[in-house]
Amino acid sequence: MTKPVITRETVQKLDHEDPFGAFKNEFYLKKDHYYMDGNSLGLLSKRAEKALSTSLEDWKRHAIEGWTEAREPWFYMSEKIGEKTAHLIGAEPFEVINTGSITTNLHQLLATFYKPEEKRTKILADELNFPSDIYAIKSQIELHGLEPEDHLIRVASADGYTFKEEDIIREMDEDVALLLLPSVLYRSGQLLDIEKLTHAAHKNGIIVGFDLAHSIGATPHHLSEWGVDFAVWCTYKYLNSGPGGVGGLYVNQKHLGKKPGLAGWFSSNKEKQFDMSHDLSPSETAGAFQIGTPHILSSAPLLGSLELFQEAGIEAVREKSLKLTRLMMDLTHQELPGFGFKLANPLDDERRGGHVCFVHDEAASICKALKKEGVTPDFRAPNVIRLAPIAFYTSYEDVLDVMLLLKDIMENKKHKQYKNERGIIA
Repeated sequence: MTKPVITRETVQKLDHEDPFGAFKNEFYLKKDHYYMDGNSLGLLSKRAEKALSTSLEDWKRHAIEGWTEAREPWFYMSEKIGEKTAHLIGAEPFEVINTGSITTNLHQLLATFYKPEEKRTKILADELNFPSDIYAIKSQIELHGLEPEDHLIRVASADGYTFKEEDIIREMDEDVALLLLPSVLYRSGQLLDIEKLTHAAHKNGIIVGFDLAHSIGATPHHLSEWGVDFAVWCTYKYLNSGPGGVGGLYVNQKHLGKKPGLAGWFSSNKEKQFDMSHDLSPSETAGAFQIGTPHILSSAPLLGSLELFQEAGIEAVREKSLKLTRLMMDLTHQELPGFGFKLANPLDDERRGGHVCFVHDEAASICKALKKEGVTPDFRAPNVIRLAPIAFYTSYEDVLDVMLLLKDIMENKKHKQYKNERGIIA
């Protein structure tokens, strides 16, 4: 049976029925512009702006007393944001803390959980992971006096874009100490089966960590139920915290009380922190895995942006996200046959994150042409275009408009005027 043709009336009806319509007004959007890069940097919301303004006003009014007397006291802000984040990842509030950057947090948790001894000396990762995770893994292996080429296993991908969980599980030998994987692959958008991988790793005595950078705020998680040992993430993508927004980490409650690998000023039990003892009394919550003083002005926007997730519910966010990416894929088949595009993301909803991955030999020049036409896409070397329609601020009609603009570019060869090479920042 052939699928019905998608028309403007089709998508306008979807928008009319969309409960997320009002949320679009919460964000600062450019007129006649289509932002499809929220999986790299989310847009500013009015709530985030207000929350940041509140902390600035607190600084102005209270100065140092703002640590305890501010409307949003700075001394407890990291914990409060952790509590507001916990429902997004299926965790208890005390298992989550807002702190550091994603790579700093990864170093902290690798330093805490990677303890090579006897046969168990290897870290199991994948060859498609974002480079910074691999940089951190190699650094931690070297700090133990070991060689990454001997102690880092990177699972190979059969197609260069995705993995089969069975191929990862096959590498879980008795010499593996720790598993670190992305929840969603940053190029293809494949959502891995976290529960299945965690169960298999634990069965083999392996500590399990996940990088949630491309899934938190786009898809629900149940980390505590699944038994994941630790996780890290950034907040400037789907969580819309702003450029350089403070990261977050999760540590399963079975590990709380464990001494942090990298101890610091804010690792302390808050009631004892200002005793100024040279012997650390670690927090009994995930706060123990903080290192330095919280970055208040980079954290505050989350207080506002996370309100939107509390109001909408992550399950509803996921439902609309899947409908948007499904629409984009259907329009690819309807409007773009014969133009050389390949969809590299999984087609099944349960296997797909929040973006669509287009592979094309002229991806870089096509991205430049899209920008000229008022679309913000994302290019990933060597040949990937990522488009991320965001549940909060992308309409179904926006998706249709973007795909018709892409069709016009290809039909009229508008991308040919640009060099097929990336800029300094892709």
